[in-house]
Amino acid sequence: MSAQKHQYHIKTTWTGNQGEGTASYQAYSRNYTIQARDKPDLYGSSDPAFRGDRQRYNPEELLVAALSSCHMLWYLHLCAEAGIVVTDYTDAARGQMKMEEDGGGCFELVVLCPVVTITDASRQTVALELHQRAHGLCFIARSVHFPVLYEPQVIIQ
Repeated sequence: MSAQKHQYHIKTTWTGNQGEGTASYQAYSRNYTIQARDKPDLYGSSDPAFRGDRQRYNPEELLVAALSSCHMLWYLHLCAEAGIVVTDYTDAARGQMKMEEDGGGCFELVVLCPVVTITDASRQTVALELHQRAHGLCFIARSVHFPVLYEPQVIIQ
């Protein structure tokens, strides 16, 4: 089987020129808009620690969200294949980033905390084990160079 390639196209537009452009660090807003064909716009900014708008998503949150949602989608797929009925799934994911002396930073780790509700108590062990497989298949987790840990819980409905 030959490797398939998928393309993803996003347009990111800075919307923070407040009349002076980047004449100074304080002169501009960090706001931007992300667009993809036939989808609603996503409004972003930098983290409030870096003069961003706390009401908008920042790149760091979006990275954690990408890891969380990719894991969830793989997990649901694997459960469907295994005949495990999932009726609810939430994840209170968290990421930790460290700042470097040069002003840059990098993620040290992300922890996913999925809480999954299933209908069959006899499948609880398999439901927990499928998180490891989902983690191994997640496109985003396979693309980052920091640990992505997971602390799953399974609840029986």
